[in-house]
Amino acid sequence: MSIPVEYSFHEDAPSQHEIDLRHTDALTMADSVMTFRFVVKEIAAMHDVHATFMPKPLESIQGSGMHLHLSLFSGEQNAFHSDDDPYNLSPTAKHFMAGLLRHAAEITAVTNQTVNSYKRLVPGFEAPVHISWARNNRSGLIRVPIPKRSNESATRIEYRSPDPACNPYLAFSVILAAGLRGIEEQYELPAEADANLFEMDDDLVEKLGIQQLPQSLSDALRTMESSSLVADALGEHIFEWFLRNKRDEWRRYKTHISQFELDRYLKQL
Repeated sequence: MSIPVEYSFHEDAPSQHEIDLRHTDALTMADSVMTFRFVVKEIAAMHDVHATFMPKPLESIQGSGMHLHLSLFSGEQNAFHSDDDPYNLSPTAKHFMAGLLRHAAEITAVTNQTVNSYKRLVPGFEAPVHISWARNNRSGLIRVPIPKRSNESATRIEYRSPDPACNPYLAFSVILAAGLRGIEEQYELPAEADANLFEMDDDLVEKLGIQQLPQSLSDALRTMESSSLVADALGEHIFEWFLRNKRDEWRRYKTHISQFELDRYLKQL
């Protein structure tokens, strides 16, 4: 299908696989993600099995994310790279990261757009919960991978919250809008959070000035609704339609009686 695959290997959860698509421009990658999901499901069906991109299909084990590795180029030059920084991050990269962190809560409804998405974004399962960044800390929202030596183009950041159920065209749009806003407004990057935030209680994390991502689709929609950045990035028609469609999904979920409730309450109450 002319989609280059960099790596493919089994992940931690049962029947879970990581497939890394080789980097390309944002629009081509969005096209590739859509084609990739369709082809994977079709090939699986040919073998009488079902491939799912559901963020959290199994309880008590890791969900499935869609980690995005991002870099920004000015012509042939990687605008994220600097030889003068310990992490090889340029001021442009730091402003971009600051934009992502400041607007992360506003864009989460788009990057994590299902009720099930928020079953993945919980502590203890290698998915980000806290709006923070670090070099080697998988509890943070942004990770800065160690670049390959003598390869300036490899300097990049990893945005870890999106999941494979999202609409990649919309998700990439709001992610780029947040990062570019950080560059335009020269946002200051907060300090690195290199401790394991999963092991800290909420009060301590709050004292460090680290906020959390929205905890439900309802919370995410409420935050998105007041975001001028997301409204500008998506346009009025898509912005209003998205909110209306996802509010309906939340209402349907809120009125659903789950097996958890029946098991916990039916005989006790």
